[in-house]
Amino acid sequence: MSKLHTDVSLSEVNNTVETNVKGGFFRRLSAFIGPAYLVSVGYMDPGNWATDLAGGSRFGYALIWVLVMSNLIALLLQSMSARLGVVSRRDLAQASRELYHPVANIFLYVLAEIAIAACDLAEVLGMAIGLQLLFHIPLTWGVAFSVLDSFLLLWLMQWGMRKLEAFILGLIIIIGGAFLVQMILAKPELSGVVGGLVPSIPNGEALFIAIGIIGATVMPHNLYLHSALVQSRKIERTTTGIRRAIRYNIIDSAIALNLALFVNAAILILAAAVFHKNGYNGVSEIQDAHQLLAPLLGKSYAPTLFAIALIAAGQSSTVTGTLAGQIVMEGYLHLRIAPWLRRLLTRLLAVVPALVVIQIAGEQATGNMLVMSQVILSMQLGFAVIPLLHFVSDKQRMGDFAIGFWAKLGGWTSALIIVVLNVNLVLQQVQSWLEIGGATTEVVRWIVIPVLWVIAGMLGYITLRPLLVRVPAVKMKTPHGVFTAISELEKFAYHNVAVALDFSDADEKTLQHALHIGGKSAHYKLIHAVETAGALVMGADIHDYETTADAYNMELYAKQLRELGYDCEVIIGYGAAKKAIPGLVKESGSDLLVMGSHGHKALKDLILGTTVGAVRHAVKIPVLIVR
Repeated sequence: MSKLHTDVSLSEVNNTVETNVKGGFFRRLSAFIGPAYLVSVGYMDPGNWATDLAGGSRFGYALIWVLVMSNLIALLLQSMSARLGVVSRRDLAQASRELYHPVANIFLYVLAEIAIAACDLAEVLGMAIGLQLLFHIPLTWGVAFSVLDSFLLLWLMQWGMRKLEAFILGLIIIIGGAFLVQMILAKPELSGVVGGLVPSIPNGEALFIAIGIIGATVMPHNLYLHSALVQSRKIERTTTGIRRAIRYNIIDSAIALNLALFVNAAILILAAAVFHKNGYNGVSEIQDAHQLLAPLLGKSYAPTLFAIALIAAGQSSTVTGTLAGQIVMEGYLHLRIAPWLRRLLTRLLAVVPALVVIQIAGEQATGNMLVMSQVILSMQLGFAVIPLLHFVSDKQRMGDFAIGFWAKLGGWTSALIIVVLNVNLVLQQVQSWLEIGGATTEVVRWIVIPVLWVIAGMLGYITLRPLLVRVPAVKMKTPHGVFTAISELEKFAYHNVAVALDFSDADEKTLQHALHIGGKSAHYKLIHAVETAGALVMGADIHDYETTADAYNMELYAKQLRELGYDCEVIIGYGAAKKAIPGLVKESGSDLLVMGSHGHKALKDLILGTTVGAVRHAVKIPVLIVR
């Protein structure tokens, strides 16, 4: 765990994808396509399945309009989130930290973490149910097994951002293809589908499901995620370059979110055409839907397609939870922990409640858990949407790229719809609890209602503060259209150059770059960290074979450099390199650190973390990374 020394969002992939490509419109667009697909998987995760199945089986096609409205709101808000990231080079968590008091930011951080945990709960249950349907694995085992897939992201991130996006796109194609086949088999009534586009709420239960659909479709953590992911693209920091990036990201969002709309609509229409039509009005459990598909559609492979799509949805969604968790923690708290630990903690927050509920209420409770997780997500939405609207509307922060009147009107109307629906749902739920009487009434009166007043007060605070109190804006790196000449630059000389060596293939290139920069006038400090188990425990007191061999090899490096006329010394550290190297650099008084990409691979990365990223955040001198 460490405090950050940078405000770069998702530093591992930030500014790593080249967009300055030659070719026509589609060639240039392809360089920007990707972030919205990672975001869109959150719009088709297993939590959506439960709300869509419940809505379709109970009310037929009547709630299709809710999906369409939710998708339009999602497209508007995700486009604003992308605009925030492209223009200000900040994610939503970093932007909120600038707008509000630290206490309010802690509150917003906790709500964001609750939203991520609720989303992860849906992924855990979806993965477990999919495994149960395909391989007849007990649900409890499937939930426990889902802990392992939490490390999928760490493996994918090693391959780079574009490979990660390609993997997610492949899963989306699997999901969409599976439901396309099932839609063809279901033969839905076109008139019913068209009629479902007319807004209507049949009863209170439909309102609950409608709010769940909104929560499942417009996800608060996706607003944090999108504003960070778009920063993975290298763009020209000119007015033209930024406008082009905004335009391409809007197109990316439109394509990806309409694919998500197709999946969600297909699930609801499938439930309406197959279950509601045949009198099965209570199908909200994914397991029930799976069992009924074969006899009702008359095709034995329909349930298999359903289960495969479910597993693909769970696996694709597991990626977004880790990234969103990293973004909100770094943005709100300015704090970073090891990615594997971050992922494990997030997953356990979902696995433990799932296991407890399954043990107490049985496997039949999973459908209600999925719907409730989406309602929780919906109730967090206002606390993410309102700060986003304030920031992208602010001309002082966004300059010429602040949103216009119609975008503001659409954004605040969407926020109002979300807040009003959630307030209505909360009032209905509190009223039902009060009618129970007895101890429940006292708990609601003295605990639940005061907590709700605090939440309402905080919602009012984040809405009104930016309007009433002018917060000084942190200077944005946005273009102003005027070229400022650069004065003659003074040549900077490095006198004490630290060179990190680890006896990997990168050592030769690392030394070449260091010697080229410092020349023969600099003093070189060859540093190396002994990472044996003994060194981790005993430090400098260890005298095992590997320590002796490492010291001997370092002296061979130094001897050869001295023979070539370079002034150098050897400095040995002990323990994990990501902690030992920064300490050695600080003690040696170096003014430049040169290091190669480390030689760790998959398993060692999980245990030790990525050395380069940890070191460059821990030192306050320039760092040259040699690949």
